[in-house]
Amino acid sequence: MTLTPQPAPRDDELAERLRGAIRQGDILNDGRMPPERALAEHFGVSRARLRLALGLLQEDGTIYRRHGQGTFATPPPATNADSLRHLARQVTPSDVMEVRLEVEPALAALAADRARPQEIERLDQLMRATLNLSDPDAYEAADDMFHYKIAEMARNPLFLTVYESIRAVRREVAWTSRRRSSHAPETLQILGEQHMTLNDAIARRDSLGAASAMEQHLLTVSKTLLRDRVRKIELDL
Repeated sequence: MTLTPQPAPRDDELAERLRGAIRQGDILNDGRMPPERALAEHFGVSRARLRLALGLLQEDGTIYRRHGQGTFATPPPATNADSLRHLARQVTPSDVMEVRLEVEPALAALAADRARPQEIERLDQLMRATLNLSDPDAYEAADDMFHYKIAEMARNPLFLTVYESIRAVRREVAWTSRRRSSHAPETLQILGEQHMTLNDAIARRDSLGAASAMEQHLLTVSKTLLRDRVRKIELDL
């Protein structure tokens, strides 16, 4: 029996196969994708074809490509992550929230003005991933993706670098894990609903509404952090 050669997949078909492999975690190592050469061999295509497919995934926000760092299915680490570790030991939750309240409402407003249609669709998918989650770890991962996408949609490389630094500091500090473990299901529900309000404002191209929704969301996060720290101090006493 002679097998009929199968036609090579179209770029969109290859992109969909890559999406499937990413969703299943088959080709990821701590959120990082293999080098292009290995991916091209795995899918039986040329590196030029692979780059075209990866470009489609980058456009809709499925992957993040960073020169010198690689390709990621989760937000990539900050380029200066190593130098931020010392800073992370000095900051408090209040320090971080103070900066977030200055930076992220502006990012949300810019995202509402500048987002491409496919990015708005992707943001809606990321927002829905934060809803109805009772597992704090799952919520944190979904929340990270949602906020990073907003920062990316603002289309300001300097702003994105500032946001990546904030994110890197948050990932290093010890109180982040304590916050994650203390999130009650009702808190996660409130935060998810606020994500929905923020997402809707960006989808409507309402920059003022997006900035206001982001500010309200971060104020809720800040109050939760303060409440949990007070509770921990009381328990320690």
